[in-house]
Amino acid sequence: MASIRSQLLAKVLRMTIKRKFTASRNLVQERDNMDKLAVMSVKPERGRVTTLGGVPGEWHEAQLGSKETTILYLHGGGYVVGSPTSHRGLAAMLANLAQARVFVLDYRLAPEAPFPAALDDAVSAYKALLDDGKDPKKIVIAGDSAGGGLTISLMLALKEQSIPLPATGICLSPWVDLSFSGDSMQTNAKADAILCKESLTWLADQYLGDVAADDRRVSPLFAELNGLPPLLIQVGSDEVLLDDAVRLNKFAKKAGVDTTLEVWHGQVHVWQLMSRLIPEARQAIHSIGTFIKTHIDD
Repeated sequence: MASIRSQLLAKVLRMTIKRKFTASRNLVQERDNMDKLAVMSVKPERGRVTTLGGVPGEWHEAQLGSKETTILYLHGGGYVVGSPTSHRGLAAMLANLAQARVFVLDYRLAPEAPFPAALDDAVSAYKALLDDGKDPKKIVIAGDSAGGGLTISLMLALKEQSIPLPATGICLSPWVDLSFSGDSMQTNAKADAILCKESLTWLADQYLGDVAADDRRVSPLFAELNGLPPLLIQVGSDEVLLDDAVRLNKFAKKAGVDTTLEVWHGQVHVWQLMSRLIPEARQAIHSIGTFIKTHIDD
């Protein structure tokens, strides 16, 4: 059962964030609002701002440990909002719990830069890690929501180009089906405290451009998933994207991928961002850190 704090948070988000996002189409305002959500996470200092493969981003490093593991983190936000600022707290916690260095990629956003801009930026950043001498067996690709879908799309693009794949992939509330074919898009419409089909459709329209919604490059759920590294998938039971995660797990397992699915009861979309407010966020991030350390070669 979800904690009392988590239940109260869901009620507040349903009355505020969900309502505002459904009504608003002001990109400047939405991007500012997304960055302000950082107050729900622990408040680390700003990371080291630099570029990776010509793409800007922000480094966070573990305070203790070897820091030999590198996590390329792809933030969520529907390909339209989100930044290293909005995900700074989560990145810092991941760095410490996985004893890693985390680079939060500030990839280009739609509608100014629709598909394939985000994917191209992610590929460039990953290649830069390899060019810098990073062992792919010590690299993790992780992301939430749209960034979770981009995590899978990136690994598929690397596979297609015969580029060595990372040790593992982490998908938090992944959005892997931009055609909205999952049943939970309807069955969880009222329960989801943040997202709804209306807002997701608008976001998809900004990103897709002329690409079909079921194109495997933007909806990697429909791609050939064989050959991918082990995956950890976390999702809340009340999310409209629940079936995206469940089907990703099912299809990946069928393709021979070692996958772990964690369905967290009563949790909102990407609750891991809310570590200052709810215990489930901290617990989920601990689980991610353990998974990463288990799957990184010593």
